[in-house]
Amino acid sequence: QVQLVESGGGSVQAGGSLRLSCAASGYTYSTHCMGWFRQAPGKEREGVARIYRIVGSTYYADSVKGRFTISQDNAKNTVYLQMNSLNPEDTAMYYCAAGPARSCVRWNPTEIGSWGQGTQVTVSS
Repeated sequence: QVQLVESGGGSVQAGGSLRLSCAASGYTYSTHCMGWFRQAPGKEREGVARIYRIVGSTYYADSVKGRFTISQDNAKNTVYLQMNSLNPEDTAMYYCAAGPARSCVRWNPTEIGSWGQGTQVTVSS
């Protein structure tokens, strides 16, 4: 099973920026799609962004479009999530996730094969 190690996160004021990183232990068919989910207290886990690594196609939730950017460094087997213009509604635990290529279609938690440990993002007003 692929191991995912997350870094980044923390606390910022509204309007600030943070960058999350997710390093995968290997590049296999099970990491062809990588990205992030987030979960706030009392809410369901929500897909935030993902990247289809073979061609670099990116997909975003409507709530983060224009503010978040997902990218990859294949040499480091690492995916990044740059989060700008953060607001309190972005406060959540963010989980890196990886799955086969088909998981990029719906980005549903049930199709994810590997999860990171999670990192907290807190945005204060």
